[in-house]
Amino acid sequence: MRQTQDLRVVRAIPLTAPRDLVAELPLDDQVSDVVATGREAITRVLRGDDPRFIAVVGPCSIHDEDAALEYAGRLAELSRRVADRLLVVMRVYFEKPRTTIGWKGLINDPHMDDSFDIEEGLRRARRILLGVCRLGLPAGTEMLEPVTPQYIADLVAWASIGARTTESPTHRQMASGLSMPVGFKNTTEGDIAIAVNAMEAATHPHSFLGIDLDGMTAIIRTAGNEAVHLILRGGRTGPNYDEANVRDSIARLEQARLTSAILVDCSHANSNKDYRRQGDVWRSIVGQHAAGNVRLVGGMIESNLVEGCQKPNADRSVLKHGVSVTDGCIGWQETEDLLMWAHEQLGGLPATAAHATR
Repeated sequence: MRQTQDLRVVRAIPLTAPRDLVAELPLDDQVSDVVATGREAITRVLRGDDPRFIAVVGPCSIHDEDAALEYAGRLAELSRRVADRLLVVMRVYFEKPRTTIGWKGLINDPHMDDSFDIEEGLRRARRILLGVCRLGLPAGTEMLEPVTPQYIADLVAWASIGARTTESPTHRQMASGLSMPVGFKNTTEGDIAIAVNAMEAATHPHSFLGIDLDGMTAIIRTAGNEAVHLILRGGRTGPNYDEANVRDSIARLEQARLTSAILVDCSHANSNKDYRRQGDVWRSIVGQHAAGNVRLVGGMIESNLVEGCQKPNADRSVLKHGVSVTDGCIGWQETEDLLMWAHEQLGGLPATAAHATR
């Protein structure tokens, strides 16, 4: 009999079950309180019950545990200084989607040597999230691989679905069962229609194939996720964070009877892929919010200890500490300046914000 299966599979390597990794690196009462409180606060902002402005700030991707926790320590201290007007969430991204090829992130290839030690990557990711939460910071990440949430989702307060996966039925179904608020980015083309459809799909119950905490293939049945929202990141047609685009997006969300809360990604096409222009985008969206557009509820900034970027390298000795190995990031001083500036600008906020449509 001729072989017809696994003709291009070289090897299948068993992976630790999610339950075992969670038992190895468990959350405690302090961490669970940070996660739950963060989720509740973000949801209140999305609904219009909390007037604070969400700031999702952090490295484009995490590749170094020490640098990540050093950054988290600085951000935790800064977040306490601005907490009355800004809700700070640390961007802790472990998975990187690629248009063609490239380093796929800490979970997929933690050693940056194409060894793809995913089990060690999951362990490092969970350890970093625990460290961030123990500093009192809620953490946000992109959910890229549908299996990953079983390993780390209990430590995540906010999640995003990226521009390349917003159209994916698998990711829409996954979002419908995630326990935290989820933002859908507009596609790389720039139009929001697909993201609006994704939001609608994610609010409904679904049944799909996945894995349970024991790592067994299972039918996953979900209740739907009401805490979905739109993330504007620009597209091939240009940036889409200007007042006209933001108001048009809000109107289209209201027409679809979806939560009309919007975050703006200050990077990617909104900054014309120039990390140094993120500050311009940030100042624009904070200004729009301060001027009365309270449904523009937050922004995302790619930031690291040191500005710029460098190429991934398995030889850690040649890597500069605190510099991104993917997209360029602004440095720490500019990050602090932008958040403190926003805190000053938002000083005249009303006690409550307008409610969302849903």
